[in-house]
Amino acid sequence: MSEPVTVYVPCDSAAKSVGADEVAHALTAAAERVGRPIRLVRNGSRGMLWLEPLIEVATPNGRVGYGPVTPDQVDELVGAGLFDAAEHPLRVGVVEDLPWMATQDRVTFARVGVTDPVSPDDYLDHGGLAGLRRALQMSPAEVVAEVTDSGLRGRGGAGFPAGIKWKTVLDCADALKFVCCNADEGDSGTFADRMVMEGDPFMLIEGMTIAAHAVGATEGYIYIRSEYPDAIATMRAAIDIARGRGWLGDDVLGSGLRFDMHVRVGGGAYICGEETSMLESLEGKRGMVRAKPPIPAINGLFGKPTVVNNVLTLSSVPLVLAEGAQAYADFGVGRSRGTQIFQLGGNIRRGGIVERAFGITLGELVEHYGGGTLSGRPVRAVQVGGPLGAYLPSDRFDLPMDYEAFAEAGAMVGHGGIVVFDETVDMAAQARFAMEFCAAESCGKCTPCRVGSVRGMEVIDRITAGDHREENLALLDDLCDVMTEGSLCAMGGLTPMPVRSALTHFPDDFGPRQPSADATAAPLGARTEGPR
Repeated sequence: MSEPVTVYVPCDSAAKSVGADEVAHALTAAAERVGRPIRLVRNGSRGMLWLEPLIEVATPNGRVGYGPVTPDQVDELVGAGLFDAAEHPLRVGVVEDLPWMATQDRVTFARVGVTDPVSPDDYLDHGGLAGLRRALQMSPAEVVAEVTDSGLRGRGGAGFPAGIKWKTVLDCADALKFVCCNADEGDSGTFADRMVMEGDPFMLIEGMTIAAHAVGATEGYIYIRSEYPDAIATMRAAIDIARGRGWLGDDVLGSGLRFDMHVRVGGGAYICGEETSMLESLEGKRGMVRAKPPIPAINGLFGKPTVVNNVLTLSSVPLVLAEGAQAYADFGVGRSRGTQIFQLGGNIRRGGIVERAFGITLGELVEHYGGGTLSGRPVRAVQVGGPLGAYLPSDRFDLPMDYEAFAEAGAMVGHGGIVVFDETVDMAAQARFAMEFCAAESCGKCTPCRVGSVRGMEVIDRITAGDHREENLALLDDLCDVMTEGSLCAMGGLTPMPVRSALTHFPDDFGPRQPSADATAAPLGARTEGPR
């Protein structure tokens, strides 16, 4: 009997939502019918979501992809020579050589889509634990210095230097400290955290364990949004496997380090993406923002010093330790070092994941990788950084993706989500949606956010109705000032950003409404994980 051919079908939830499980079952049945032994691997997604479900067949020249494949196409593909990587209209070629993949800087996502997510041997074979092993040979202060020197900044939105946060926790004398991973990925158009947890969970575990060694923590928690059942299941399975391998527990890798971690599931509140609200939720309370100071690094979970980073930040740490701070800092520009995971969604032809060094322009991401709009109409606006991010017109496509350049432009990189809108979008409706979203998701603790967002909707309605337009525009500007300066957290503080950017770049949309048969775009835009 011939050697089994290895065939990959993603188990990522985006792929599963368009039939990946059914494709995997059909492949197994077809292989049995033709008497061809195969080794079926359920990998993570490569991030080319318009090609999902994507089948990959291992060959001496690399993994050859076919996609998007439906279950009823499997028999035809097998008959045409799928297992020998034969030609077919669905054949896209060697996946690593595709322009989408070959031009990326796959650092954090180096294993995502390549390995079996819950195979510890696969993880080790592809460089896993190298960073942790090196970290365990260093003192905590040396590990913190390495992370600081790498220039790694928080990928959750604020861009705060990770090393400074870690040093604050290290310098606290408390016997009990925590590492908390904020995986409450609630921004529209973002899905990178989910793809990491489903595609390379051991990397996140390794990053959190390095953080624990660096600051002296003994317990870790991953706070995952309830809308991510596959990520929850995968992380729990990976943690159990890691414990069994001695990667977690009372004596991590025989080093004497004691560290264990647990998954906690959020209740669907957007505000729990804010670090102090997440900590409140972890303590079993309603997710509400805490006043700062004190900061969580000093007085965090249960009043103890706590590292709070998001998935992409902690997942970058193993590479920093494995390759050294300089290797990571060699990517990027200015104070924005390393790579960012850009997520392309909305009305876009090729939606998915692009990992590139900071400094790539917004236009390269939308036009080169994304291929423009799915509708074929011109791009009118792009929202970067989630529902509280700025709307940028196509004439700002030369803007480099780095924290300082975006701040100077009145925008933010945030979590790297990019949502595209074509010329049919009503930007006044988008501005109103920002206020509406804030009103729905505010924790209600502070007046500028709780009340200001409701008043914001009312004022925008009056403006678009032509009711004392100039007076209400001035009132809206004052309201935005109050929300920005007076809100306890970024929920209310950043809500004016999309409103003001829409007013700045698309002022004509704020005149009296004129019905238009062509204005078909819904206020939210479109899909957030890329079209098929």
